[in-house]
Amino acid sequence: MVVQTKPLAEVTQTALRVLCREIGLADTMRFVGQFTIGYGDYTAERDELFSGVILDDMIAGIKERRYQTATQSQPGG
Repeated sequence: MVVQTKPLAEVTQTALRVLCREIGLADTMRFVGQFTIGYGDYTAERDELFSGVILDDMIAGIKERRYQTATQSQPGG
């Protein structure tokens, strides 16, 4: 018996449609995400992004952002 195989792209599309229908888009994306390996060098990118930044500055920035967000969400703010 000869089995006709479908192109991988077609199989992938069908599988994604079934997953979306059965578990929803968000959970489908979470499921698919566990099989992707990503790219780049996070450690090098992090070191470059935060070079010269000290923890106290980061904490102050977070607190300022939270304060701004809280005051903007208040009526009249």
